Amino acid sequence: MSTSEDPEIVIIGCGVSGIAAAHRLVKAGYRHVRILEATGRSGGRIKTAALGNTITEIGAAYIHGPSEKNPLFCLARDYGLLPPEALNPENQAVDVDEDPPLVPNWFSSSGQRLSAESMEPAEELFSEILDNTSKFQNPKNTSWKSVGHFMRTKAQNQAAGRWKDKDETTRQLLLSAFSTMLKFECCGSATHSMDDIDLAGFSMFKSLRGVDCTLPRGFERLIENLMSELPSDLVTYNCPVRCVHWSNTEGGLSPVTVECENGERIAADHVIVTVPLGYLKKHHSTLFHPPLPAHKLKSIETLGFGTCDKIFVEFESPWWDADCEIIYLVWEDEATVSDQVSDVSKSWIRKLVTFTVHKPSEKGSHVLCGWICGHEAEYMETLPEEKVRESITKLVRTFTGNSAITPKRILCSRWFTDPWTYGSYCHPAIGCTAEDLKNMMEPLPSQETLSQPLQVLFAGEATHPYFYSTVHGAILTGWREADRLITHY
Repeated sequence: MSTSEDPEIVIIGCGVSGIAAAHRLVKAGYRHVRILEATGRSGGRIKTAALGNTITEIGAAYIHGPSEKNPLFCLARDYGLLPPEALNPENQAVDVDEDPPLVPNWFSSSGQRLSAESMEPAEELFSEILDNTSKFQNPKNTSWKSVGHFMRTKAQNQAAGRWKDKDETTRQLLLSAFSTMLKFECCGSATHSMDDIDLAGFSMFKSLRGVDCTLPRGFERLIENLMSELPSDLVTYNCPVRCVHWSNTEGGLSPVTVECENGERIAADHVIVTVPLGYLKKHHSTLFHPPLPAHKLKSIETLGFGTCDKIFVEFESPWWDADCEIIYLVWEDEATVSDQVSDVSKSWIRKLVTFTVHKPSEKGSHVLCGWICGHEAEYMETLPEEKVRESITKLVRTFTGNSAITPKRILCSRWFTDPWTYGSYCHPAIGCTAEDLKNMMEPLPSQETLSQPLQVLFAGEATHPYFYSTVHGAILTGWREADRLITHY
């Protein structure tokens, strides 16, 4: 290792965790810091786009828990990017556990508008059972395998007793509404089904106080502000990395050599790897030489990583109420509580049961954001936009009973087919424990005794022990690895 206090540091990936690490190192006076980015842009899974004149977020959309303890909130505040209501202390003090109370409109597959009041029993049952999942933090205390198994069984069992004074049709409708909310819950974990989420692991996530908010001018403004404070030549774009040769396998003066796809070889004292877990799952065997240690590999395989996509749909005029914030679609013909469809290629659109209402960035813009995840989202990505639009049109007409409604235009995210992500964000899959998240962030080589420690470090949302899947988690991990090096020197 260079004996001077100014080591060569390479960061792989110019997403928010890579940028956060670079920021911290540059501010601490490190002069030999370089980011290698595979694509032509910075931001990673933060990506803002426009649908007509409406600002849309293809990637990260919310500050989860906008309050003083959230580094993303503090950065956005300092850059003047927050909406005014996020600055109000009452908003920051609310403990909504990531489920802000949204004003709903409900529609059924027979084309009926359902009153919000009539759907309240389903909403109450759902949030009660979801809250009860936190009782199983110790895997030894539960025979339940998954969150989905627990929630479906509890719903079926409790519905009979709780709604015994309601007729069979109403009970059935309320259970169908429960299925709708369960499908939407899958989007929060970017999972195909809540049956794939470990019940004890589900409680590892911690939420922060504050009512979730968006950045009205777009999340990319945050990236632009952060990038403007870094030296302009710090990032090399369109520079995918082929292999990280660590443990001095290349026999040079530096312990690590980063081999790029373009043939360039970069000698480094430390490399911070910030690639998404989806990419790591697919390419770890060629990305590291020697291979990663067995316990780290096992954790990369155990931790889940799935797809949550968005379909933005613009309409000439709204078919929802002026105060509506979320739209729920209830399939009346789904007899048992379920969050999956029977035939993905034929019925993928049935997984899209929730639209959030987009706050208009200008007058006369009427945009909804449809949420879809799992294999249904992955299938949607294979379809041409025209086919997706046809399916959305049919869906909206079925549920509103209005055959005149036609979307003006749509815009879809496609995170699964993106070759640098292979999905959206991570989740605690069956069998995943706190130990796996600890292994994810462990630097290489594992033994601290070596003369060349901290050769390869790991950052990114999937390496945070309890803020995984969030932007603030990603930022904190970038800072953590930078601080690890700063402390070392």
